[in-house]
Amino acid sequence: MGMGFRGTVTDAPDFDASVDAETLYNAMKGIGSDKEAILDLVTGRSNAQRQEIVQAYKSSYGKDLIDDLKYELTGNFERLIVSLMRPQAYHDAKEIHDAIEGAGTDEKCLIEVLASRNNQQIHDLVEAYKDAYGSDIEEDVTGETSGHFKKMLVVLLQGTRDEPGVVHADLVEEDAQVLFAAGEEQWGTEESIFIMLLGNRSFDHLQMVFDKYQEIAETSIEDSIKNELSGDFERLMLSVVQCIRSVPMYFAKRLYKSMKGLGTQDNTLIRIMICRSEIDMLDIRECFRMCYEKSLYNMIKEDTSGDYKRTLLALCGGDDDLAGEFFPEAAQLAYKMWETSAMTKVQLRPTIHPASDFDPADDAQNLRKAMKGFGTDEDVIIDIVANRSNEQRQEIRQAFKSILGRDLMKDLKSELSKNLERLIISLMLTPAEFDAKMMRKAMEGAGTDEHALIEILVTRSNEEIQAMNAAYQDGYKKSMEEAIQSDTSGRFSQILTSLVQGAREQGPADWDRALVDAQELADACNEDSDDMEIKFMSILCTRSFPHLRRVFQEFVRCSNKDIEQIIKKEMSGDVKQAMYGIVRSVKNQPSYIAERLYKAMQCIGTDDRALIRIMVSRSEVDLFNIRKEFKETHDCSLHEFIQGDTSGDYRKTLLMLCGGQD
Repeated sequence: MGMGFRGTVTDAPDFDASVDAETLYNAMKGIGSDKEAILDLVTGRSNAQRQEIVQAYKSSYGKDLIDDLKYELTGNFERLIVSLMRPQAYHDAKEIHDAIEGAGTDEKCLIEVLASRNNQQIHDLVEAYKDAYGSDIEEDVTGETSGHFKKMLVVLLQGTRDEPGVVHADLVEEDAQVLFAAGEEQWGTEESIFIMLLGNRSFDHLQMVFDKYQEIAETSIEDSIKNELSGDFERLMLSVVQCIRSVPMYFAKRLYKSMKGLGTQDNTLIRIMICRSEIDMLDIRECFRMCYEKSLYNMIKEDTSGDYKRTLLALCGGDDDLAGEFFPEAAQLAYKMWETSAMTKVQLRPTIHPASDFDPADDAQNLRKAMKGFGTDEDVIIDIVANRSNEQRQEIRQAFKSILGRDLMKDLKSELSKNLERLIISLMLTPAEFDAKMMRKAMEGAGTDEHALIEILVTRSNEEIQAMNAAYQDGYKKSMEEAIQSDTSGRFSQILTSLVQGAREQGPADWDRALVDAQELADACNEDSDDMEIKFMSILCTRSFPHLRRVFQEFVRCSNKDIEQIIKKEMSGDVKQAMYGIVRSVKNQPSYIAERLYKAMQCIGTDDRALIRIMVSRSEVDLFNIRKEFKETHDCSLHEFIQGDTSGDYRKTLLMLCGGQD
């Protein structure tokens, strides 16, 4: 995530160790100490500089600075200041030593330290431990732990993980397969494989392995671990995986947990704030704010007090809530996100596949039987329609006419009713006919469903839009463009008219032009809203998606703002919704559609039209991906959501389209 240095504590310029030593000596002289002077000085120097101060103090006064600080200070403030004065490796060593000494082992501390440190930090820790306690850290740790938990800790203590950037491209698939096989064996003997791979491969390599694993297993590595393991070993493996995904995110979550609920886990809070202050505190603050709607600064402020609080806040380094919407860390995150979005090819996965051994004549006869005479056999209809691809359904429609001389659509309409009828008929239409019908429904009658118009037009390809135009003309004897213009107005109407041309550029990004486009958008943000909208429209409605990803990435650099936030802040009404839809679709289309699905079901009374529209139109494109995004965002699977929100045969059919429980 980081670019260059991401800490909050740096070397002080014009540093003079003996001057600082004298300042500290004076602050502790006499009755009572000047705590503010102490905390200002200590947090204003880097760890390396603090070591020089300790040395200078001893040279000037023949005393041990740490002993003096311990004598003068008390409580959490003392622990924090004293810990800051130790070299990082010695602080880690003390944490591990404290965690295994005495009654009961603090497993969470062992896990956090050993899962998150890099090779160099581990080697330094092992040496510092031996120097400070005269014993071998590995022996001490293994004496207090057992089983697979112990084995994994030993592996982590070796500090032999492949260095960052080392990826064995030829092994990514194999590693994922091996992990998958190990999980399938119900673990048992296979934990050793997890230990070996997760303990030795580089983070970069494992990120790729986890992606591959998810493809093979149709589940995340985290979920497999949760399903198969328990206790400390489970907690350790999950922590390792979280660190592989994002170390700052791991620490943001640990910090949050240390302060939420009753009582603060001061050990954890101190340990993380010290350890990360010179590494990635800015990234951690960023992740914290993204996850918890509140800045780390404010959480510390509410949760601690006195000089202890002031020292922690100095290490935290700034209140992100004050910065308004845009600040460098956010910009960096946004930049990285757009870069990732531009570089990753999402493997789109449908949930409905063509049936094998398909016989349209047979299906046509069975459908006729299910509808003939008294009563209707809905199960047969659902079973056939939901288990065929759209192309196969078109062959069934034709066979129905060729063999029986009947119109399948008319028969279905007369036999079915309500939402089930709407859903089955929707599945039987060609994608173009269905899209045209949905556009028509969004515009006919009293109100206009602007959200539906936007969602359809920003998620369809040129070919799909052109086919939809033809189907609209054919079905309703008027062009879709005319319909849009008579039903909407102003800038919103212009945006839809532009999109309905189906003439968006195709192909990869043009870097030079992306820079120009990004600068034009950034400049437009300072114009009046009319000019800004026109400029945004001219770029967002015409450039290819891969190109726009690069434009939005560079926009962050030009403006220090994220395009999504600008749109939310500077635009309003339907124009805002349309622009937002384009940006979300460019960034991550399955995630945008998952959000639309959630909105269709979370309000009182389900928006069945939206639910049917999305489930039908995405089932052969990317509904699998949409499901995954849905679960990640809402901690609840799409399957559960539909289950709780619909009923009867309608629900049964939707769940077949959904294609899995996640």
